Amino acid sequence: MSVSPRVMPSIWLGVTLACAVPTRAAETPDSKASFNTEVQMTMVTEMEVLDVVEPAIPARQNRLSINDFTPGRDTAESLRDILGISGSRMGGHGIDPSIRGLSQTQLNVLLDGAYVHGGCPNRMDPPTSYAAAAGYESVTVIKGTQTLAYGGGGPGGTLLFERQTERFEPNEPVRARVAGAYRSNSDSTDVSADLSIGNAKGYLRLIGHQTQSHDFQDGNGERVRSAYDTVTGTVLLGYTPSSDAKLEWSYDRSDTSDALYPGAGMDSPSARNETLRFEGVWNHLGVFDQIDLEIYRSEVSHVMDNYSLRSTPAMHMRAPSTSNTHGGRLSAAWDTVWGNVTVGIDGQYRRRAAQRWNDSPTLTGAESLLNSVLWPEAAIDQTGAFFEFGTNLSDELWLLAGLRFDHVVSEARAVDQDPAGLLLSPQQLYTQYYGDHTDGSRVNDNWGGLFRAEYSPLDKSTLWYAGFARSVRTPDATERYIASNALFPSGRWVGNPNIKPEVHHQLELGVVREWTAIKVDVSLFVNRVQDYVLRDRYMQPMNAATIYRNVEAEVLGGELAIAWSLSQAWSLEAGAAWVRGQNLSDDRALHQMPPLEAYTKLSWEGRRLLAGIELQTAAQQTRVDLTSSTGIVGQGLDLQETPGWAVLNLFGRYRVNEHWLIDFGIDNVLDRGYAQHLSRGNAFDPRQIQVNEPGRAAWLRATWEI
Repeated sequence: MSVSPRVMPSIWLGVTLACAVPTRAAETPDSKASFNTEVQMTMVTEMEVLDVVEPAIPARQNRLSINDFTPGRDTAESLRDILGISGSRMGGHGIDPSIRGLSQTQLNVLLDGAYVHGGCPNRMDPPTSYAAAAGYESVTVIKGTQTLAYGGGGPGGTLLFERQTERFEPNEPVRARVAGAYRSNSDSTDVSADLSIGNAKGYLRLIGHQTQSHDFQDGNGERVRSAYDTVTGTVLLGYTPSSDAKLEWSYDRSDTSDALYPGAGMDSPSARNETLRFEGVWNHLGVFDQIDLEIYRSEVSHVMDNYSLRSTPAMHMRAPSTSNTHGGRLSAAWDTVWGNVTVGIDGQYRRRAAQRWNDSPTLTGAESLLNSVLWPEAAIDQTGAFFEFGTNLSDELWLLAGLRFDHVVSEARAVDQDPAGLLLSPQQLYTQYYGDHTDGSRVNDNWGGLFRAEYSPLDKSTLWYAGFARSVRTPDATERYIASNALFPSGRWVGNPNIKPEVHHQLELGVVREWTAIKVDVSLFVNRVQDYVLRDRYMQPMNAATIYRNVEAEVLGGELAIAWSLSQAWSLEAGAAWVRGQNLSDDRALHQMPPLEAYTKLSWEGRRLLAGIELQTAAQQTRVDLTSSTGIVGQGLDLQETPGWAVLNLFGRYRVNEHWLIDFGIDNVLDRGYAQHLSRGNAFDPRQIQVNEPGRAAWLRATWEI
């Protein structure tokens, strides 16, 4: 059966068990992205063959397969197709996702179990930019805090990019998948290959991918500087000595070159990530149903400048940076007479350094002069432990409870490094804006927990659920230690070493109701945040800057999704998501909150061909933060009120035979000019900019596999 490259209502009915915890019935995704039923159900079958026991992960999550990502787009751009996920655009590469109004390190992003933190202080390379969709079997989206197993913090949600290499059968020595794609407008080409060889005792898997994308035109016919070239490669070596054990080593490398960013003041001629990883899984080991050990190290090097990829400016500036993360996770799960228990310990240890240099010898008389110590050798070490217990109190009621503790130590080791001339060191900047008590390390002991209940009558036609969670997020290296000088004080960007951790208290209520041909999924959530880390503008005369401070905040919203099987071939789907953020301390709107977003989709599916039409819409965003902390209008972290928009997309898929699959579509058929409300800051002046979305683009992908 072929399936839409964008989500189909029939899939809601067909993958009900795809994301289930073994102790209870699961519900299906509430997504406007595509889901490939065959791939998802195959993944579940593979888990059963390997006899892998999943930790206590909740059922309400979205899972995308490799075929759900349309070609020629950044990975996070495809994630924006999921209901409840938005994202800010800086160029063609590096869309920064946002889930339910929370973003950046308010999300946990794991690439096959490893944390990868980008090297750019201005987030040209968020973690998702190093995750080419062709290199993974699936991407799982968990909204909010529904599990404690993937690190501390992450109040907005968790993105899991996952690989699952199936064991080889005796008559199956080779597997291969090759795909080639083209997208008009940006004239993008996308090529990938996935080759595996092995036997019952192990396997070798090689994955390669390349995307070359040129500048695109927006719906107004204007060229947007957005070109980039990305090459990724992966080597996996697996050893399966028995049906109850699996060891896997992997090496990933991702290289992005010549990435252009309109309005950002700088481009990125080079960004590289290398990740080494080991995972061991042992099933039925003593009293344990499963023990899982993961160890990883990721190294990111990034360069941005304002002269190698654009017309020569008056002053050459260059900012090299590194971001290295190592860590691991050890967890154990077992069944007791009372329910399923999962316990674990994990660690994440980050080292980030960045400097900005003046490379204009004609102006300075020197080859290079240090302008700013952007990340003054910032180190954040986080060690945690978690416990989760899930049980069926009856055939109708399932409960999950969990507790987590994290010990976090943050420090910056180069705060006294002096830039050239009269520019200020990090320590001098911190002292000027936050006072004298800014030296030394910061220690945070963070406690989090969750409680979740799901009730489903015996006929399983309705699922009621309620969840409450507390999560604590320690500020990241930018929020605590960024130290960016500027020609004028208003262009400064200064972190706050004394900033307190965010404490999120989230409540979510929802219901899923199924009839013969219709399924309705409704969820409501509220998140009360103590010490929300607010990026703000301080506009005192001669002492202006972008700063960080704590405020009390509230984020609330809801999602509604409806799937209707009109007939055996026709299906209709619709959904809407709404988020409202409020700065309670200052009685003003929180910045960078997405507006009301909705979609409607009609699709037809035959034996080999699937075709559909989709309308994506967003309302005007009038709740914006245009005012600084000192009341200066026009200096807030929102650029403007953003007009609403609507775009029409066409999509299809044709199954030629068991080996060949053709995907095709046209995005933004009417060539509308529009921009997402979420926006980004300039590398020199951190005030926000908005980048328009692409205009009309036709795309085609051919996939061959054995």
